[in-house]
Amino acid sequence: MHAYEPFPDIPRRNLMQEYVEVPVMVQLLGLPAGGRILEVGCGRGIALPPIARTLRPRLLVGLDVDKRLLRFARARLRERGVTASLHHGDVRALPFADARFDLVIDFGTCHHIGDPDRALGEIVRVLRPGGLFVCETVTSQLLSHPFRSRGRRLPWKAVPELSVVRDRLLWKTRRRLPTLSQLDRTKPRH
Repeated sequence: MHAYEPFPDIPRRNLMQEYVEVPVMVQLLGLPAGGRILEVGCGRGIALPPIARTLRPRLLVGLDVDKRLLRFARARLRERGVTASLHHGDVRALPFADARFDLVIDFGTCHHIGDPDRALGEIVRVLRPGGLFVCETVTSQLLSHPFRSRGRRLPWKAVPELSVVRDRLLWKTRRRLPTLSQLDRTKPRH
């Protein structure tokens, strides 16, 4: 993959994501409200206000590798009156505890980095068993960023713990399945 390169700031695209894409995605996927939510690759924080409005999370966290973009995100959150915690970090080494989140959302970050299998492994680690991972599909990436993504597919075989729940053309929801040891702990002892 290429070196890190931020996406351009396109005001019309930002408005579409904030007022159309995120609310439609939440509705089509039937995402649950009130949980602990992480957006990886939050960039300028475009999706955080509509996530806050539509899902009313008890915890909202944005993570990005670019400190400069996080400054824009902080300003956007202040302007919109949204409370969220912003963290500088890499999706391939998430600075959060295991099973910390109920929902992780990715608007294409894993499609644009080297070692996406490491990123997916980290997402599984921070998702609670039964938690959901929402990501853009290859179709979405080809429509949004045809040259940057090159139709790249994510290495889903690296994370068998993530099972598809819903597929809505542009987004997929995957649920983190419990591990065998977690299932074993829930069995009654005689």
